[in-house]
This record gives sequence, structure tokens and C-alpha cells, in this order.
Amino acid sequence: MVLDKVISLENATIAVDDHIILEQVNLSVEKGEFVYVIGRVGSGKTSLIKTINAELPLNEGNGMVSGFSLEDLKRKDVPMLRRKLGIVFQDFKLLNDRTVDSNLEFALKATGWKDKIEINDRIAEVLEKVDLGFKGYKMPHQLSGGEQQRVVIARALLNDPEIILADEPTGNLDPATSEDIMNILLDISNSGRAVIMATHNYNLIKRFPSRTLKCEGGQLLGANLSEADFDKLIQNA
Repeated sequence: MVLDKVISLENATIAVDDHIILEQVNLSVEKGEFVYVIGRVGSGKTSLIKTINAELPLNEGNGMVSGFSLEDLKRKDVPMLRRKLGIVFQDFKLLNDRTVDSNLEFALKATGWKDKIEINDRIAEVLEKVDLGFKGYKMPHQLSGGEQQRVVIARALLNDPEIILADEPTGNLDPATSEDIMNILLDISNSGRAVIMATHNYNLIKRFPSRTLKCEGGQLLGANLSEADFDKLIQNA
């Protein structure tokens, strides 16, 4: 089976302003892969995701995301790159003054969609994928935390992205709801999209094992953890 590389970082330096967070980062992610990124708070998980999303510039090393060269990326091309990406946040970032449907319509119009029928059809399609087909008329505050996160995932799927970047997507959810969200993200991965998930929920990794990387000491390390290593992480979490 031949896989397609959708993310490649080579000897990359991840930095915020002049502060180096991670050095000599080498990362390759194929289409359909599910990758966890773990590490303590402040170790670089979110900064790595922001670099892939071109929210942070890549000033040293080489990077390719969905065919876009990060080191040569012009400001005008950033929106085109981001249409290839879907972002899932821990804190939802929904617009609380409008319905679920209107939240998704706003996101589509912001990325260039104009035809009302096509917009409505796409909204119905993504809500169905996350089992919220009859919740589009509701306001965010009328939904549970798990349902709000499903809306965020639906929003991330609107433009049929190649890559989903999930930053602590289960951080505010109870264990049962977290498992529901994980099953949705794994289904997305199985459909051919790459998923990178930053998390500190080591119990979820044990429940749903997959390739795992660790941010530690300014490095991105391969962290295919043993049972004993997982137990230590959970105890120290």
C-alpha cells in the first residue's frame, strides 16, 4: 500500500517570537495516519500545531503541509493552506449569539462559499457525520459540552480537509464523552484524513493506541510508550 505524505518537517525550529520551543524537529505524517502528540504544559504541543497551521512562521528548517512549503509561504497563501486543514480546539470557539447552523454558515462564507443551497447541503452533511443532524437550530448554550465539541468537529470538516489538527479536544469533557469524540476522530482518520491530536489524556491513548510522539526538553521524540511508561505518565499527570 502506497501512502501519501501530507506533513513533512525537516530539521525545523519551532519558535514563538525569538523564544525557541522545539529544535531539530523531524516529522512525517501520511494520509490517513492518526498521531498523538504528548508532553507537559508548555513543552511545545500547541506551538507545533500552530506551526503546521502557519499561525507561527517556520524560520529555520524545511516544512511541507498539504503541498505548501512553510518556509516560503506568503501571507496571501495562508488562507489557501488553511482550507486544507480542519482545527478542533479544546474551548470550542463557537459564536454564542447564533445557532449551530449559523455558526457553520459563517465558517463556510468566510472561506468563499456563496450558493445558499450548497451551503445548506454541506451543513446538513457534516452535522450528520457527527450525529447532530437534528440540532442545527439550537444555540451553543443549549448543547452539552460533548455536543458542542461535535459541532467544532463538523466545522473542521466543512471544507473537506486533508488534515485535522486537534488541540486537547477532550480536555473539558468527561471520560465517556471523550471516548465518543475519539471514535469520531478515528472515523475521520479511517476515511483517509491525517489527524494530529495534542493531548495529556494518557488514559485515552491506552484505550485507543496509535503512533505517539512526545515534546520534551525542546525536542520532538518518538514515544511508543510501554505499559510501565504509561502508568508513570498517568501517575504524574
